[in-house]
Amino acid sequence: MKKKLGLVYGGKSAEHEVSLSTATAVTNAIDFDKYEVIPVYITYEGEWRKGEPLKAPAESIEELRLEQVGGKPDSIHDFLNGNETPDIILPLLHGTNGEDGTVQGLFEVMNIPYAGNGVLSSSAGMDKVVMKQLFAQTGLKQVPYVHFIRTQWRKDQQYWVEKMEKELTFPMFVKPANLGSSVGISKAKDHESLIAAVNFALKFDRKIIVEQGVTAREIEVGILGNDDPACSVLGEIKPVAAFYDYEAKYQDGNTELLIPAPVTDEVETKLKDMAIRAFKVLDCAGLVRADFFVTDQDEVLINEINTMPGFTPTSMFPLLWQHTGTSYPELIDRLIELALERHEEKKQIQYTMD
Repeated sequence: MKKKLGLVYGGKSAEHEVSLSTATAVTNAIDFDKYEVIPVYITYEGEWRKGEPLKAPAESIEELRLEQVGGKPDSIHDFLNGNETPDIILPLLHGTNGEDGTVQGLFEVMNIPYAGNGVLSSSAGMDKVVMKQLFAQTGLKQVPYVHFIRTQWRKDQQYWVEKMEKELTFPMFVKPANLGSSVGISKAKDHESLIAAVNFALKFDRKIIVEQGVTAREIEVGILGNDDPACSVLGEIKPVAAFYDYEAKYQDGNTELLIPAPVTDEVETKLKDMAIRAFKVLDCAGLVRADFFVTDQDEVLINEINTMPGFTPTSMFPLLWQHTGTSYPELIDRLIELALERHEEKKQIQYTMD
């Protein structure tokens, strides 16, 4: 009997289009003999729209915009109750209102199995400041950084500029704390561009993190599992642009990916060990992509983890696992298996004092 799989995508997020690309790629890889795939599109305004079960892969992104092609508006309550309740949900949401623990909390309350990370790991992984503070607690080496919120910047901009220029050196990377896919990120090379970069990043989030630039290679690894996670082969990103920005990731393809990454055995061992430690300190589940810097002296610094890495054809996470020996359809099956495994484990929790 087919499992009823709810494919949730779109979302009220600056990464809405990335989510649509991911959903399109997944429908082209999923086994329709195993799953009854129910598309659930969340519009830019946050309205949920459910379509009829898909009979075949989506031919284009536009086909999945259900407000345009006939998906009916559904309240969340209607979708998650009665005969409409799926056996499992595959959230393909990137960024705020999707990757940050909000939707995960809804699925938890409704007691529905869902693939990927839970509330804590999603929210901590989304907030780069909280994430880095947790990394520090477990002794993971990182680049120096400064963080602040919008009201602090507006109250005393001069103080924060002086603090950054005192504690960090140029170039600096200015980022919204709660966005992925390189949205809102700028490279600041001097005093004027630093101020401009902060003001730009504040358009996307109330909290800002400013990191010291480092001359290093960018190495990434995929992690798959629950309590006993495993690492993929390593991959190296060699962007032509100043850094691995949104366009390089999803639009122009102007980036060279080296898989497996050419590193020493010692660096590979250290990097994978740090990746597993990062996975566990955030209590992650299902999947994570961990990003690192490796200097010319083979010093390994963790940059960040992504609790819902992209699944587009050019995304690093599925490519890493493909080179490790797990195909795209097998990867989807494995994520669903891990979700059901985690859901069964949660049933052991007792909620009464008896």
